[in-house]
Amino acid sequence: MVAPFYWTLVTSFKSPAEVRAFPPTWWPTEPTLEHWRSLTNLQFGSFLDFFRNSLIVVGVQTLGVMLLSAMAGYVFAKFRFPGRDGLFWVVLAMLMIPPNFLIIPLYALVVDIGWTNNFLALIVPGLFYPLGIFLMRQSIQSIPDDLLDAARVDGASEFTIFFQVVLPLAAAALATLAIFHFVVEWDSLLWPLVVIDDPALYTIPLGLAQFRGRFGTAIGPVAAGAMAAVIPLIAVYLVGQRQLVEGVTMGGLKG
Repeated sequence: MVAPFYWTLVTSFKSPAEVRAFPPTWWPTEPTLEHWRSLTNLQFGSFLDFFRNSLIVVGVQTLGVMLLSAMAGYVFAKFRFPGRDGLFWVVLAMLMIPPNFLIIPLYALVVDIGWTNNFLALIVPGLFYPLGIFLMRQSIQSIPDDLLDAARVDGASEFTIFFQVVLPLAAAALATLAIFHFVVEWDSLLWPLVVIDDPALYTIPLGLAQFRGRFGTAIGPVAAGAMAAVIPLIAVYLVGQRQLVEGVTMGGLKG
C-alpha cells in the first residue's frame, strides 16, 4: 500500500528527463520543485483554484449530507407512520442502482433548470445519500426511547431533541458518514466532467484529467497534483479514524 504513494511522491520531485529515464530511479538524483511550481500556472488554470473549488463543493455537500441523512435516519428510527418500513427498503434498494445509470436523466434535469457550469449542479444531486441514511438509522435506533421521552416531558421540541440529544449521541456515525462521503466525492470525475465546461470551476479530478494530452501524459505534474490532492483525504481520515471504526462497528451490529 505504501509503494504507490512513495513512487508518486518521489516522481513529483524528479526532473522531466529523470521521469522518463529507464531503468527508473528509486530516489531523485537531482531533486526539483519544477512540477510543484507548474501547478500554480497551468495553461488551463491554477491548481490552487481547483483545490479551492473541490473544498467548496465537497465541504458543503458533506455537511448537507450529514444533516439530511441524520434527519432521515432519525425519522426512520424513532417515528412510526404508515409505509415507514417499505419506504426504508426503497432507500436501501437505491444502493443497488449504479451511479452512472442516473447521469443522463440528471443531466437533462440540470440543463432544464439552467445549472450547467454551476456549483449547484455538483452539490445538490449528491445530497441524497442512501448509505448515509442507513448508517444514521442504524446508529440512532440504538438510542433509548426513554431518553427521548424524558426530553419531551421536559418540554423539548423535536428539533431540540434532534440537535441536542440525538446528534451528540450519534457523533461516531456522523464522523463515519463524513469520511465515506468526503472520500467518494473528492475523487468524483465523471459527473463534474459532464456538467462543468468552465476551467475556472474545475475540481481537482477535472484538473488532473487535463494533464493527459493527445500524445501522452505529463507524469511529473500529475504526480505533484496527485500528492497535493491526497493531503485532505489523509487529514480527514487521521482526524476521524477512531470515530470511523466505532461508527462502522455500530452500524454493522445495531439494528
